[in-house]
Amino acid sequence: MELTVAVTGASGTIYAQRTLQLLAESGAVETINLIMSSVVPTVAQVELGVNLKDLNQKKINDWLGLDEKSKLIRFWQLDNLAAKPSSGSNKQAGMIIVPCSMGTLGAIASGAGTNLIHRAADVCLKEQRKLVIVPRETPFNAIHLENMLKLSRIGAQILPASPSFYHKPKTIDDLVNHLCFRILDQFDIPHSKKSQWTGDEVSPE
Repeated sequence: MELTVAVTGASGTIYAQRTLQLLAESGAVETINLIMSSVVPTVAQVELGVNLKDLNQKKINDWLGLDEKSKLIRFWQLDNLAAKPSSGSNKQAGMIIVPCSMGTLGAIASGAGTNLIHRAADVCLKEQRKLVIVPRETPFNAIHLENMLKLSRIGAQILPASPSFYHKPKTIDDLVNHLCFRILDQFDIPHSKKSQWTGDEVSPE
């Protein structure tokens, strides 16, 4: 399976990091096309204390805990509109935007994209491939909601970064993992089932 993962400058870089790690661990994904917006290094520094400036393959692998020789992830520059994800003739399962800023959401919804993230998302929509958008904003204004509704109506899956608590999380990692498991579910990618609802959590009366 080949996927594109885009990371924007919204808060929630940890969701992107963990999603990429889980995809790498799954054994179901052979290639990940990674695209990052220009604001991501700043957000990652603030939220995770990591340096993602001047990205290269080694730095990405280090960030995700992958072998330095791993070629699973291919990094594409934001302004490279000749990259693989920009063409519908490049067969892939779809795209994940995690986290997704409202600016990126709006650009995709309007069809007036100006960078590789916008173009790659547009390609998924026009080719009717899975597009999973993980918005991270609160509260939503009417423009945000209208853009999400518009994208949902044309096939995108809107999966807000809204943590759940029925699995009794004890750490931030528990919360992050559960959301990322839900992202992987959209592509039927295997992962730990320990936080999956079974019905046994509720004792029968």
